Amino acid sequence: MVAGEIPVTKIYEDQAVLSFLDIGPISDGHTLVIPKQHFEMLHDCPGELLGRVGSCLGKIAKAVSVAMNSDGYNLLCNNGRAAGQIVEHLHFHIIPRGTGDGVFDRWPAYKYKEGKIEAIAEKIRENL
Repeated sequence: MVAGEIPVTKIYEDQAVLSFLDIGPISDGHTLVIPKQHFEMLHDCPGELLGRVGSCLGKIAKAVSVAMNSDGYNLLCNNGRAAGQIVEHLHFHIIPRGTGDGVFDRWPAYKYKEGKIEAIAEKIRENL
């Protein structure tokens, strides 16, 4: 895509970032935003480059939302196969949403058992 070998319908491009319409959209206007440099997952991408990608996300999301007259949008980044990442290149989905559209109807939330939240937080802090 970045090299032009796979055709895409571009939305935005600069030296570091490319944005284009998803060829398998969840909704009209479903847009992808990627760093041009290859990184598989979010945590692999250097902070400076991630900042450049992030600085584009808001303006692209606004443009998509306004153009699609959406009631809102989801911003998603799947990391790893277990999380639904099919393409092994860091990318962000901007998915325009309409009220009652049936997309992501249920968030599978649950409550932690007593004491578990603190133990998990400690494990995470140890790895920062």
